[in-house]
Amino acid sequence: MEIAPLAMTPVSMHATSHLGETQEPKEVQSFGQYLTAALKKTNALQLESDRQNALLAAGRIEDVSQVVIAAQKADIALQLTLQMRNRAMSAYQEIMRMQV
Repeated sequence: MEIAPLAMTPVSMHATSHLGETQEPKEVQSFGQYLTAALKKTNALQLESDRQNALLAAGRIEDVSQVVIAAQKADIALQLTLQMRNRAMSAYQEIMRMQV
């Protein structure tokens, strides 16, 4: 007698929800793609902050709050990137200390 393996069938919802559970699934990115996109966005925020600072120094910006907001966005993105790097390095070092 042959034993057939269990077939896992995905469960799909047929009702609509106002909470958004029934939306089509988005394309899943790999970790490398996600990290590359995050680094590009951080770089873009840094460049925008530099551009805003240059325009302020040239006297072309009247509202200083735009420059401050751009600088804060760039700083927060950079701090997050550094924390991610630190966590990844810490995890790597912990794995290297493991005895096999």
